[in-house]
Amino acid sequence: MLLLAGFTASMFLASALLFVVEPMLAKMALPLVGGTPAVWNTCLVFFQAALLMGYLYAHASRAWLGRRAQVVVHLALVSLPLVPLGILPLRLSTAWLPPASSNPSLWILATLAAAVGVPFVALASNAPVLQRWFGDSGHAGAADPYFLYAASNAGSLAGLFAYPLLIEPSLRVSQQSRLWSQGYVLFVVMTAACALAAWRGGRVPDREPATESAGDGGWSERLRWIALAFAPSSLMLGVTTAITTDVSTMPLFWVLPLATYLLSFVLAFARRPIVSHVWMVRRLPFLILVGLFPFVSRMRLPLAILAPLYLGLLFGVSMVCHGELARRRPHVGRLTEFYLLVSIGGVIGGIFNAIIAPVVFRSALEFPIAIVVAALLRPVLDVKALTESAARLARRNDWLWPAALGLTVSGVIVGLSRAGITIGYTLTVLIFGDSMIWCLSFGRRPRRFALGTVALLIASSLYTGPLGRVLETDRSYFGVYRVTNDPSGRFRYLVSGGTLHGMQSLDPARRSEPLAYYTRTGPAGQIARAVRARSAPGQWAIVGLGAGAMACLSAPGQGVTFYEIDPLVARLASDGRYFTFLQECQPSAGIVLGDARLEIADAADGQFALIVLDAFSGDAIPIHLMTREAVALYLRKLAPGGVIAFHISSLYVQLAPTLARLAEDAHLASLAAVDRVRSKAEADTGKSDSHWLVMARSEADLAGLTIDVSRPGGWQPVRADARAKVWTDDYSNLLSVIKWGGFIRGDQ
Repeated sequence: MLLLAGFTASMFLASALLFVVEPMLAKMALPLVGGTPAVWNTCLVFFQAALLMGYLYAHASRAWLGRRAQVVVHLALVSLPLVPLGILPLRLSTAWLPPASSNPSLWILATLAAAVGVPFVALASNAPVLQRWFGDSGHAGAADPYFLYAASNAGSLAGLFAYPLLIEPSLRVSQQSRLWSQGYVLFVVMTAACALAAWRGGRVPDREPATESAGDGGWSERLRWIALAFAPSSLMLGVTTAITTDVSTMPLFWVLPLATYLLSFVLAFARRPIVSHVWMVRRLPFLILVGLFPFVSRMRLPLAILAPLYLGLLFGVSMVCHGELARRRPHVGRLTEFYLLVSIGGVIGGIFNAIIAPVVFRSALEFPIAIVVAALLRPVLDVKALTESAARLARRNDWLWPAALGLTVSGVIVGLSRAGITIGYTLTVLIFGDSMIWCLSFGRRPRRFALGTVALLIASSLYTGPLGRVLETDRSYFGVYRVTNDPSGRFRYLVSGGTLHGMQSLDPARRSEPLAYYTRTGPAGQIARAVRARSAPGQWAIVGLGAGAMACLSAPGQGVTFYEIDPLVARLASDGRYFTFLQECQPSAGIVLGDARLEIADAADGQFALIVLDAFSGDAIPIHLMTREAVALYLRKLAPGGVIAFHISSLYVQLAPTLARLAEDAHLASLAAVDRVRSKAEADTGKSDSHWLVMARSEADLAGLTIDVSRPGGWQPVRADARAKVWTDDYSNLLSVIKWGGFIRGDQ
């Protein structure tokens, strides 16, 4: 019993350390490459690749070395990081910075490899190595040690939830790094104890038989293992992107899809499965169609509804695929090979989503592709034996019925469009609800159901949804952007996810009129007028380009520099076919590509009369632009009497108290205004709700902004929580600023 407890505890700790360091290092990377969901996906690719290296080492060392030789080599590997960890806790090197105008994926991968490559591989290899050692021990459960995989994944879940709920809110990043290093030392001690037990074991031959890795289905079975691992891995990253596109890029929302993915491993490989594999296989078509509904219908749902739909879809796919892996697992002699191939499938899924898809696809096609692959991999159930002629007919119908479904739905969408009938909420539910019920009837035959899903996806591409007519869809590392004309034909939008980045009137007389969050009568216009009135025309620094509307709030001939991290946004805003704010209002405006905080540091001190922070990725605000060190940088670059303005409109986070605490910490004056659309007439002119906060060295510098505490929407002082910690580059607590009501209301 002590032997089992020791192996279980060591595997639990190793996995917990693995999944604490993942969000910790990703959080370290965010300030260097911008707050985008793609950063987490790229980090996951590295972690999956390092996991693959660990499994490859575990398999090769067992195949090429004797058991005792492997014990010695493994102890050396896990002990190797001890000296550097003791001297210097984990941190990301800034010796070379990410490229300012290209995809930073390779930079992230190389930086993570230098920071944590060796200890991560050592931790990753621990699960298959210790399971095999336990299989050699002669213990009563040694004949089938796969149940220890559940203990390993339980440790992963514990580490994942411990970080956002306990570690991140309580400790600075430097303290987190030191704590992790101490945990690694404990892991080495526990592994040494397991190694001693393995050294004494002698039940199996010292080397594997030469034929041990052959048979059991051959390469067709191996390829199926890889495919079964690929689908849930790819879908996990797709769901992560879907959830975090409109929410702050924070560890809690990274963790939920990954935890769902890992939970399926725990349940699938448990000694006594809690959820029947057959039960999950039968219900997967329903989960797939429900999870696809928001994607095909283009409906904007509150995150409180959307997240459970996507997580339920991920859970169903993961349970079926991982349940098939558990059902098809080989005997203990091929354990390390099995885990190696499963890891290869996971890495391929990660590379497909994080590296290949942003380059190859113009929209998020990797999400439905993973779903279709999972549908094809679903095992056949409840199919009666057929005569040869009936089987031929069934195979023919596997193609004909999905084709009929796709043509019918396409015909309805095109017909309504040509008839000038607007497809509103009710029609959307009827069209896609009925078509999904039809597709669900294909569920008994995996190929027919998968093709039916493809037909639905193709037909849904003809439906533009509430965005109106799409003029261009394009994609960069930082997101998917659409340029559209609204259904009324009066406005042009720049949209990413569910967030409006820019809006311009198609009326030639109003093309230079800033709309949405930047109206002249709203907070943005008031800030611009106050700054122009108090100082001679000076330089403006605007972080976040959008469609370029802020250019039309500046005075003619005024120097304006936009700082934009995404080259695609710069291209779309500068393309006169789509938006003309820059050409008409500030044709000489500069656009500096790269992370704003790094680029502004190169500007001359005291250069800017106004610094505007308007950087978004969906509704996700890069936190590194709102820290003590960031505010100190802005103050150095701010001219006497200048103003720092933060655009903090967000459905999901409330940043005003945090910014007020930063202002108080820097001894600055601050005011905030929440401007609401008060009538349909205002909305029809193109105005949107907006929330702005300003800082300056003294109250006199904000004199142009009239304080009116009696009127909603007027400029008002913001009360800071004196007990709250000031956000720094080393500490932030995103849980404390979440507006949970936003998850329920949605963004309709």
